[in-house]
Order: sequence, then structure tokens, then C-alpha cells
Amino acid sequence: MVVGRQAGRAYIGSFTAAGGPGVLTAAVAPDSGALTVLGATDTVADPSYLALSPDGETLYAVSETSDGGVAAFRTAGDKAELTGPPVPVGSAPTHLALYDGHVLTANYRSGSVTAVRVRADGTLAPTPSSELRHTGSGPHPQRQQSPHAHQVLADPSGRWAVSVDLGTDSVRVCAFGEGGLTLHREVALRPGSGPRHLVFHPRGDRAYVLNELSPTLTVCAWDAADGSLKPLGELPILAEAPEGDTYPSEVVIAPDGRFLWTATRGPDVISVIALDETGDVPSLKATVPCGGKWPRDLAIDPAGRHLYAANERSGDVTWFAIDQETGIPGRTGSVAAPAASCVVFG
Repeated sequence: MVVGRQAGRAYIGSFTAAGGPGVLTAAVAPDSGALTVLGATDTVADPSYLALSPDGETLYAVSETSDGGVAAFRTAGDKAELTGPPVPVGSAPTHLALYDGHVLTANYRSGSVTAVRVRADGTLAPTPSSELRHTGSGPHPQRQQSPHAHQVLADPSGRWAVSVDLGTDSVRVCAFGEGGLTLHREVALRPGSGPRHLVFHPRGDRAYVLNELSPTLTVCAWDAADGSLKPLGELPILAEAPEGDTYPSEVVIAPDGRFLWTATRGPDVISVIALDETGDVPSLKATVPCGGKWPRDLAIDPAGRHLYAANERSGDVTWFAIDQETGIPGRTGSVAAPAASCVVFG
């Protein structure tokens, strides 16, 4: 166990503008995976996405507002404590990740990725150190008129930062250079697909991109040696053609790489996708109800035994026991979390 980490804790983000309590701290029952809310803080507006430091002592949150910011919290105790005012970044940041001594934010409306230096004590520098602006557009007349960075994360090697842009139908591979964040290469995906989030295979040589504007999953080969991403194929994540509003939101992968799960808002379902040994051939096995309405996020516990859906419009986090043979999640409980937007584990 890492020294300083709060064992058996989960943190839930929410939209304060929609009645959410901000950042919630919850205890996690070791056997059942059940969550019990211990406390909450609304000191930052719309903390919609969260990330923990490696030692578990500091929690970082975007503030998904028009001004946009990122903040750091201490995790000791039953309520996260803000360490200082949010640092201004781009407009409407939707995701963040730790990379090379910085917190990176994906800024949706600005179409950019911003880097803020993390100090030795885990707090944030008062101003960003670098910004990488995306350029381009896509064919969707409303959603792709400009860049919309939706996610940023470090690759498994820790060498590269990868940003997923819904507005430009592309994934950018970035690194830190002498001048800050620099673009290494941009990889085009299918026009109009609207890539939203990406997850890497635990083996580190495959990546899976969930597309929001079409309910599909793009399988990619990933080469960390030269930072290259190569699309290999695409899989529908719903058994039938969607009707009405259909917006895939999140993709997570099992620690052993045998299964993927995706969440789709509108139908409000979780899709179970099996992977072959190569990781190149996904197959849709089942869809199950998400346990609420509008599943904005999925999370898997570190042991790979339980799956959690943050259901924004029904205001709850629902958890499921994962059948280890089939990958199919079975609902086992839920906890109230108004305007829930994400779950991360300590």
C-alpha cells in the first residue's frame, strides 16, 4: 500500500449548477463494493471530473464552467479540503490527468489542452505553464464546427500524453518539449464519429476509442516507442440501431484485458464487450440497464470485481458485481449522488 493513501475510499464528482453537492468522499465496502457517503464539499463549481495523485493524498478536479479551472484537494478525513483557489485554464474543461509533473486539462469549448505544474507538496502552481491549442473541424453541423478536446491522459509508458478531440475526429499524441506541450502527431479517425474517450489495454499495445456521435468503438494499435496510434477497426456498441438521443460517454477495461464496458446515455445502458487474446477483435456480448438515467461515467474498482455508473440525471451512483466468466455486471446497490458525473478510487 502506498503511504498516505486512504484505503477503501472513492470520490464522486458532480455538477453543482444542477444541484450536485460538489466533491463527495465515500467509503468502499471491501467485499460488496457498496459506497457510503462520508462528506462533501462544494467549494469548487461543477467539479465534473477527478484524478488522484499517485500517493492518494491529493485529489484534482476540473471546474467545468465557462471560465474553466482546475483545483487541488487534500484527501485526509471524511471531506476533501481545498488547498487553494482554482487555477484558470481553458473554457469548460471536461477531463484531467497527471503527466510529467503536471496536471493536464482537456478544455472542451476552448479546444485545447492546458498544463499546470504540480508542486512538491501536491498543490498547483498559480498559473498554467503551457497550452496546446487544437485546430480543425468535422462534418457534424452543430457539434464539430471547431475543436473540442474531451479527454487527456498519459499512455501506459508515461512518455506521451494523448488527447481525444470530439470536434476534429482525431487523437493527438503530445509530449513536453523545451517550449512546453508539443504536438508529436495527430491521428485521424472516421469523419463524423466524434471521439470522446480512450482507454489503453493493460498490455500497453492497444487502445480503444469510444465515439460519441456514433455509438461505436474504434480499435487501435499503439506503439509507445514512437508514439504512433493506428486505427484497426470499428465495432457498434449497441445491438440495435439507436432511436432518439444516443450519446456514448465512457469506456473502461478489465485489469486482465478480457472485457471492456461502455456506457451510453439515452438508452441508459452498459455494453459488455469481450476481447480476444490479441485485443484486436472485440465482440458485443450483452447490454444491461445502467441502474439510473444518463450514465455520464463508468469506473471499475482496482480489483476488477465491481463496476460503477455515475448516473447524472437520476442522481445516483449504481454499482454492479462483475461475473468474472462472462463479464456481465449484475446490479447490487446504489447511493444518492445528485448530478453525479464521475467516480475515482483511492
